[in-house]
Amino acid sequence: MTNYRNYLEEAVIAARAAGTYQKSRFASTLDIEMKGDKNLVTEVDRESERLIVEYLLARFPGHDIVAEEGDYPQSRSPFRWIIDPLDGTTNYAHAFPWFCSSIGLEHEGELVAGVIYNPIHDELFTATRGGGAFLNGNRLSVSARSPLKNSLLGTGFPYDCASDPANNFDNFIAFQKAARGIRRAGAAALDLAYVAAGRLDGFWELKLKAWDVAAGVLMVREAGGRVTTFDGSEYDIFNDRIVASNGLIHDEMVTLLGMVAPGGAA
Repeated sequence: MTNYRNYLEEAVIAARAAGTYQKSRFASTLDIEMKGDKNLVTEVDRESERLIVEYLLARFPGHDIVAEEGDYPQSRSPFRWIIDPLDGTTNYAHAFPWFCSSIGLEHEGELVAGVIYNPIHDELFTATRGGGAFLNGNRLSVSARSPLKNSLLGTGFPYDCASDPANNFDNFIAFQKAARGIRRAGAAALDLAYVAAGRLDGFWELKLKAWDVAAGVLMVREAGGRVTTFDGSEYDIFNDRIVASNGLIHDEMVTLLGMVAPGGAA
C-alpha cells in the first residue's frame, strides 16, 4: 500500500502557512465581495488559496488542483488536491473566531490524506488512509455515545436557504426535538473534524461542495465513524447530501431524514 505520509506532511506545511496569514489578518479591515446573496469572499480567502496551491504545486507539479476560489487546469493526474482555503468565511468576515483551512488529497479517486487546521485554537487535524486520524499528534476516535436522544449534533444551512425549500430547516427542527442538542458553528470541515474527535456525535448537511468535506470525510472514517448520503447509501465527496456519525446513531439519523420533507431530504 502506498505510504501517503509525505503528502500529508507537505499539506500540513501549506495549511499552517495559510493559518498564520489568516491570524495576521483576523479582525482587520477586509475587502468583502459577494458570490451570492449571502456567500462572501475576501482577499484572505484568495491569498490563503494562493499560498496553499503554490506550495503544493511547487512540490508536486504534476498534481491536479480543485479549490474553491480558482479554476485550475486538469491533467488527469492520479493525484488531486481538493482545497478549501478558508472554510468559515462569514465567520472570519465578522471576526467570529471559528474557521479553518481544509486540504484533502485523492489518489486514483480515493481519499488518502487530509488536513484541517484551526489557527485560532492551533488545532491540527490530520488523517491518512489506513493510518488513522489525529489531533496535534494524538490519535482520534469517534464517540461511543448513543442513542440519538443522548447525542450532540452539528449542521449548517445553505446560502440560498431563503429562496429554496431544500433549506434544512425542517430537518433541523426534527433533530432538535430528537437529539440532546445541535450546534451550528459555520464551518463544515470543522464539524466533520469534531465528529472524528468525538466532540460531536453526528453531523448532517446539504449543498456542500467537495472542498468542504474532502479532508473531514477521511478523518471521520479513519476515526472509526460512518459517512453516507441522506438515504444511507455510499457517499462520495461530490454528493451534496452528507450524514457523518460515530456509527452508533447513524441509522437513527438516516431514518429521521427519510421521514422529514421537504426540508432537504429529497
